[in-house]
Amino acid sequence: MTRYILTRLLSLVLSLVAASVAIFLVIEILPGDPAAIMLGVNAQPDTLAALRAEMGLDQPMVIRYLAWVGGMLHGDFGTSYTYHTPVAKLIGDRLAVSLPLALFSLLLTVVIAFPVGIWAAARRGSAADTLIMGITQLGVAIPNFWFAMLMVVLFAINLRWFSAGGFAGWDKGLLPALKSLTLPAVALALPQASILARVMRSALLDTLSEDFVRTARAKGLSRAKALRRHALRNALIPVLTIIGMQFSFLLAGGIIIENVFYLPGLGRLIFQSISARDLITVESVVMLLVFAVILVNFLVELAYALVDPRLRSGR
Repeated sequence: MTRYILTRLLSLVLSLVAASVAIFLVIEILPGDPAAIMLGVNAQPDTLAALRAEMGLDQPMVIRYLAWVGGMLHGDFGTSYTYHTPVAKLIGDRLAVSLPLALFSLLLTVVIAFPVGIWAAARRGSAADTLIMGITQLGVAIPNFWFAMLMVVLFAINLRWFSAGGFAGWDKGLLPALKSLTLPAVALALPQASILARVMRSALLDTLSEDFVRTARAKGLSRAKALRRHALRNALIPVLTIIGMQFSFLLAGGIIIENVFYLPGLGRLIFQSISARDLITVESVVMLLVFAVILVNFLVELAYALVDPRLRSGR
């Protein structure tokens, strides 16, 4: 088990180093000079040079990369060119919206997908199974932003149960804040729940055909008990993989939903920073999201070891 964890930790560190280099190089080759954008087309050359020196843009690329990475290791993400605010504070403020939204969406995804997938697998070939698979196929096909706009029309404009956009803020109380995140969370969760339910059904059906399940049935267990006691745990590895990928998507890929509902999250911050050519903010936010994705994958691999004893024994 220790060797398994150390191997995964080494893979995590190497992935982070490779990701930081790739992000820095991609951002650096983008056209446009942040200093020129900030000062406008009529900026004087000496003023432009002074601003570039102040922003550190006159330093060699390697020096800037090392300074950026070294700052992040100490919790210093630099200062935003556009907002003139520490990037760490910007990220903290926006993460207070994006992270609860991702967790809320993931919770809805699991709560919906697990019962639906198990129900469909237990009734393979029935009318209920066919209906569930048809609905989940529709959920996979519908874009979440289009579904989000439909919910705004129905629940915000017509029924007036929720606001059409914006975030109440955690200082207003837990319930108003969660109410602001409900429609975005549902819009993000339903397509992901459709995917997860289909994966759960397929994994359970594959496991139910294994010899150990047939042996349990031969000993007198009903199909439902064999599914709950033996098949479900062994079917969790592909399901855990999808859950890890979905959390990463919900945290990093909610930019469209955040713009539909005007949520001040990380997605909108990236969009606004790219438009303003705020390189340091874009680099830091993207690196944070990449770190979250890699960390989630690492935790999922540790969960594999808890589910599958063969990994703990090194087999």
